[in-house]
Amino acid sequence: MKITSNTLRGHASKEASDPVMDDASFTPKARGGIQSLERAFAILEHVVQFPDGVGLSDLSRSVGMHLSTTSHLVKTLVKLGYVTQIADSRRYRIGMRLFAMASSSMSENTIVHAATPILEQLAAETGECTHLAVLSGSDVIIIAKAMGAGMLQLSEGASGVRPVYCTAIGKILLSHLEEPELRRILDGKPMLRRTPKTIIEWDALLAELETTRKRGLAIDDAEFDGDVRCAAMLVHDFTGGQVAAIGFSGPIWRLSLSELQEKSEMLAHAAAELSEQLGFRGVPASAHS
Repeated sequence: MKITSNTLRGHASKEASDPVMDDASFTPKARGGIQSLERAFAILEHVVQFPDGVGLSDLSRSVGMHLSTTSHLVKTLVKLGYVTQIADSRRYRIGMRLFAMASSSMSENTIVHAATPILEQLAAETGECTHLAVLSGSDVIIIAKAMGAGMLQLSEGASGVRPVYCTAIGKILLSHLEEPELRRILDGKPMLRRTPKTIIEWDALLAELETTRKRGLAIDDAEFDGDVRCAAMLVHDFTGGQVAAIGFSGPIWRLSLSELQEKSEMLAHAAAELSEQLGFRGVPASAHS
């Protein structure tokens, strides 16, 4: 049966005795909302939490709707491509059309726009220079930054290019990649010893990346610049994938390792806030895990 707005109105009237339903189910409510739209979005917001799919009965209970009402709305969302039914089952998950819409809006400018006030807040809290970076081959590119209030701020500009293997922003972006992908990226350029602390041995770098992955925090302990320490964490998008790294940096005489660790709690909040704005609904890693 083809699902139309008239069909949905018909079913709404039949279910008038359902305590969840009301006579204004598909008409503007006093507060200006349209209940059918509210219910459709409630379904989408619940389905997105279950990448392996959710059953119709569980979905109906969770959103507080009659089973038949939920079924009709889900079928409409399936027809439109925003929800998909898993083959040979009565389980549903988010459809590709919703991913396509989100992906088309997730440009670098969008990320920078969302990140700028968060970087400024993090800079105010830490007193240090903050930055947002993305992976580009065997380098990382800083696409946004904010200056802190501390004395002698670093003169690191937006669009600056940094090596991936010896910076905090680079190491955090490498930390969740499989070894073949790591080798493909790192084979592009020689790993030069920038300072006495730079890690250039392959096994030592793998061990460092594993430690970074487990704690969810990357540290550059004067490895790129002998006078600078940095920390960075991942930023995730609505798919759960990593899209950028957010971090802060300061001179070693002001930013001790213990001070860096303490300020990483502020960094964790900033990374979680930016990820949430980009649609991520997972649990961010703790800076102390």
